[in-house]
Amino acid sequence: MVSVPVLEKFLGRHRRIGLDSNLLIYFIEAHVSYGALAQRVFESIEAGRNAAVCSTLSLLEVLVQPYRTQNDPIVNRFYGLLTTYPHIHWVDVSIEVADLGARLRAEYELKTPDAVLLATALHSRATGFIGNDSKLKRVKELEVLVLS
Repeated sequence: MVSVPVLEKFLGRHRRIGLDSNLLIYFIEAHVSYGALAQRVFESIEAGRNAAVCSTLSLLEVLVQPYRTQNDPIVNRFYGLLTTYPHIHWVDVSIEVADLGARLRAEYELKTPDAVLLATALHSRATGFIGNDSKLKRVKELEVLVLS
């Protein structure tokens, strides 16, 4: 697992960061292994030290399980927090993002959701991206921090 000093240095290098969907889940659900790291990321975003870029695809991904289990309080918690959190910019999947995602998927053999999230970050001029899948590090156009 990445250490707090490594995370802090990463955040210090990147004013604008892209976030993988799993980071949102770790934060909201206070994940036992990654919740503290996600908390640090969101504290930095809230304080304005970093701006975050999220694809609306991430909202789809994080809501599936709560909808599946009919857990309306968690659905409302996700919406309430994520759509009003300061310094998080939600980006729709546009034609430009889709095209860039297709290029990334072709070049780096990524899954479509990962390609869309990374394309969203790149299109929004993020220089860093935080996730938890080592395959994301294949992308050379921005620095990817993998939590474990």
